[in-house]
Amino acid sequence: MKISIVTPSYNQADYIEQTIQSVVSQEGDFELEYLVMDGGSTDDTIEILKKYEDKLIWYSEKDEGQSDAVNKGLKRVTGEIIGWINSDDLYEPGAFRRVLDLFSRKPAAKWVYGKCRIIDENNREIRRLITLYKNILLCRYSYNRLLTANYISQMTVFFRRELVNTVGYLDVNNHTAMDYDYWLRIGKLYPPRFINEYLADFRWYTQSKSGADYRQQLIDAFNTAKRHASGKRWPIWLHKLNSWKITLSYDIMRLVRSARQMGM
Repeated sequence: MKISIVTPSYNQADYIEQTIQSVVSQEGDFELEYLVMDGGSTDDTIEILKKYEDKLIWYSEKDEGQSDAVNKGLKRVTGEIIGWINSDDLYEPGAFRRVLDLFSRKPAAKWVYGKCRIIDENNREIRRLITLYKNILLCRYSYNRLLTANYISQMTVFFRRELVNTVGYLDVNNHTAMDYDYWLRIGKLYPPRFINEYLADFRWYTQSKSGADYRQQLIDAFNTAKRHASGKRWPIWLHKLNSWKITLSYDIMRLVRSARQMGM
């Protein structure tokens, strides 16, 4: 079986090599196709990509943002199974083997997701309570529950290539909740399968999109859920409540982090 992975990137020289290594080091009975879609980086990203030219295909050109970069990759891949991972996140060892094993055993499965750890700039696990909260939701999937919270971590999702023909591509006008929008679009048609294993690590740091502008990301996720709710009121009310709780918890964690950095 052939698996295709897409990585959108722009000026991520600090982390992209670790991301690449987490992809190309995967072992198992599969063929790997790996595309890195760079947006015209001006740091050392291109030099890093050149080091791995025997293991991946890369393009560097101006794009319209992360969603557009992923779409460019999706239009080029040829694998039966597709995933995408951002240029600062990591796959866990054995992730591809677990994913492809499920797809082989469950031919009716259209998309799958798994568990995800949160790590910092130095690859240390952080925010374990958030991970625990998400893991509880992951085990109890329903479309209505997905409308209440964006709890599926993007880098743990893999889907059959045929879904791109059915659902289409990412919304290039959605820059922070494009993955959530895609899960809601797919979920309307097919329920996912859950792999009860850690498949990836999400890197959270103050300069990342999630770290720097989590409030806007939560607003965009709420509006995305509202568009897909088809008049259902209670999931949207719960989503609003969840967004408030997450914002409060993130604000508190930011204050604690700042206090520690100041030596208080």
